Amino acid sequence: MFLGTHTPRLDDKGRLILPAKFRDELAGGVVITKGQERCLYVFPMPEFQRIAGQLREAPVTNKAARAYSRVFFASAHDEVPDKQGRVTIPAHLREYAALDRELVVIGASTRVEIWDKQSWDDYLAASEDEFADIEEGVLPVGL
Repeated sequence: MFLGTHTPRLDDKGRLILPAKFRDELAGGVVITKGQERCLYVFPMPEFQRIAGQLREAPVTNKAARAYSRVFFASAHDEVPDKQGRVTIPAHLREYAALDRELVVIGASTRVEIWDKQSWDDYLAASEDEFADIEEGVLPVGL
């Protein structure tokens, strides 16, 4: 399970050093793709394969499933982190997420998310007030 918030920097070659805490679980390979709210999702290969299997089961006649699958898979980039735990984020994904040098990398349970620092700060400012109200709809039984 991926947890926590980290603040690495993107180097001049578009590489990110993965947080040390995440490296063992991601060492076998990752898939980086577009996420919601203009962040990037980083999946360990087994988790990506599980999601891909679910998307394959959706009927081809389902327009929303087709549209989601197209973007999800067309933007995906697979890679094995190097010995220093670095991955290269392709230009099209850096552009999508408006990544600058300052990043925020968060653990989001079964995936890692990569955010531009300013975008993350803006997201938190807009959503933290709603956090307490959201729990009821997300966790019907409560904590």
